[in-house]
Amino acid sequence: MKKILSLLLVCLVLTSTSFAQSLEKKIDNILSQQFDKIETGISVLVAKKGNVVYRKAFGKANLELDVAMTPKNVFEVGSITKQFTAVAILMLEEEGKLNLQDDITKFLPDYPTKGQKITVHHLLTHTSGIKSYTSMQKFGEVATKDEEPLKFIDFFKNEPMDFNPGEKYLYNNSGYFILGYIVEKVSGMSYPKFLEENIFKKLKMDNSYYGSHRKLIKNRASGYQKRGEDYLNAQYISLTLPYAAGSIMSNVDDMLRWQKAISNNSLVKKETIQKAFTNYTLNNGEKINYGYGWSLNELNGEPTIEHGGAIPGYLSMGVYVPKEDVYVIAFSNCGCKRPTNLALEIAALIMGRPIFKESNKVSLSKEELNKWVGTYEFDNGAIRYITLEDNQLYSEREGSSRKFKIFPTSANIFSFEDGLISYMFSEENGQKRAFFKNRINKEKGVFNTKKAPAVKKEMKVAANILKKYEGKYELRPGFVITITSKEQQLFAQATGQPQFELFAESPTKFFLKVVTASVEFHQDEQGNTNALTLFQGGREMKAKKQ
Repeated sequence: MKKILSLLLVCLVLTSTSFAQSLEKKIDNILSQQFDKIETGISVLVAKKGNVVYRKAFGKANLELDVAMTPKNVFEVGSITKQFTAVAILMLEEEGKLNLQDDITKFLPDYPTKGQKITVHHLLTHTSGIKSYTSMQKFGEVATKDEEPLKFIDFFKNEPMDFNPGEKYLYNNSGYFILGYIVEKVSGMSYPKFLEENIFKKLKMDNSYYGSHRKLIKNRASGYQKRGEDYLNAQYISLTLPYAAGSIMSNVDDMLRWQKAISNNSLVKKETIQKAFTNYTLNNGEKINYGYGWSLNELNGEPTIEHGGAIPGYLSMGVYVPKEDVYVIAFSNCGCKRPTNLALEIAALIMGRPIFKESNKVSLSKEELNKWVGTYEFDNGAIRYITLEDNQLYSEREGSSRKFKIFPTSANIFSFEDGLISYMFSEENGQKRAFFKNRINKEKGVFNTKKAPAVKKEMKVAANILKKYEGKYELRPGFVITITSKEQQLFAQATGQPQFELFAESPTKFFLKVVTASVEFHQDEQGNTNALTLFQGGREMKAKKQ
C-alpha cells in the first residue's frame, strides 16, 4: 500500500510539474510574438488564488545600456493610478472626512460649476462633464512644466463643460486630478505622502512611488516610443501633471500585493470597496461599465475588474477575474507595444477558457459564408457591412475605412482575429439578424438594403517621391505628425500614438485604413514639400513642415 501511495504521489507531482511547464510555455509563446530579446520589453505576473503561477520578463529595460528586463523593473503605470486615488477617497470616506455626494465646491469654493452640482461621485465615475485637460489643445504647451495642484486646476477649470453632470460617461483625467487635491485638502498631507504613509508602507509596496524623473529609482525601466523602425526616448512630461490621474510607479510584485489588499479588504471594509466595483448608471439609468477607478467588463462570459494605463513611454494593463481569483498584470516600456490583449489572453488561458485562434476556425462553403453578407443596422445606430472576398468574410463599420477579417467558429458564429469580439448571426421569419459582442458591450442588428461603400483604390507612388514627404509636421505646439517612408510605403505617426500606414489615392493624397482620415501634401513654387493637411472628422487641419 505504501508503494502504491508513493507511486500516486510521484504521478501527481509529475502531472503538476508537466502542467506548470505547459502553462509557462503557452504564456511564453503569447508574449514572444510581440516582445523579443533585443527590443523594448514587458514584465508580466500571473496569480491564481493569490499564488504566483507565472512571473517573467522579456526584452530590454534600457536599450542604450543593453540592460535586460526583469520582473523587478519599475514602470510608470499611467491610469492604473486611478485605483489608488479612488481607494484613498474611500479610506477618507470611512473616516468620515468626506461624503461621496459632497459638491466639489466644498473643497474648491471658487470652482466654476456653471450652476451644476458636481459631486465626488461624478469625479470618480467620469460623469462630471468637466473638460479633461489631456483633450485640450493647449495642454501640449504646458506638458513639461512642473505645477502645484491648485495652480494646474486653474489651467482647465474655466473650460466649457462637455455635458451636465451625470448625463454622459466620458473618460476624464481632470476629475481624478481634482480628486487628488481633495485627498490633500481633507487629509492635511500631500497626495504623494498620503499614498506613501497609508498605502505603500502599510502594504510593504517597497518598489512603488509617486513618480519622479529626478529621484533615483532602483530598477527603473526606461520608457520609449517608436518612429518608423527607430526607437526613441519617450517624450518628456512633468509628472506633476498626471498627478492623481496617472503618476504612480510600481512593479508587478507590488501590484500583486495591491490586488491582494483589495481582495482581502486590507485598506477599507468589504462594503466600502464594493462601491468601487459597482456598475454605476447615468441620470437616464444607462450603465456605464465603470466603478471607482476600475472598469467593469467580462472575459468569455466571466465578469472582470480591470484598468489599463498609458503615459509617454509606458503602457500597462491589469485584469482581475473575481470568480476564478485570477490576476494578470503586464507592463510595457514602449508606447508602441500595448499589453492589453496579451493580458486578457493570458487571463482567459488561466481560466481554462482560451480565446479564439484562427487555427481553430471551422471550414464553411462559399454558400454558407455568403448567407450572412449584407448591411446590418444596430440598436445604437451603428451600421456594419459584412462582405465576402476570396472566401473570407470581412466586417467594416460605417465611418471607418478599415475592414477586419472574421472567422467561423460554427455555421453562424464568427470571431475577430483578437478572439475578443464576435458576431452571432440568425434568421427569423425571413429576416437576417446579427448580434455583435465586444466583451461586455452587446448590440443587436437587423439586415437592411444599404450598400457597402466602394473600396478606395490604392495606387503605387515612386519611392523617390515618397522620400520628399518625409519630415515632421506640427499641427499645434507639442503635437507633431512624423512622416517616414520605406521603399514604396509611407507611414505617419502622431505624437504619443502608434505608427500607421498611409495608402496613396493620388501622388499627393493618401488615406489611412485604421480610421477615416486622409493626408494631402503641399509644395512650394520650387517643388519642395512644405506642409500637409489632415482631413478627419469633417475638419481640415494644416500642419507646416518643421
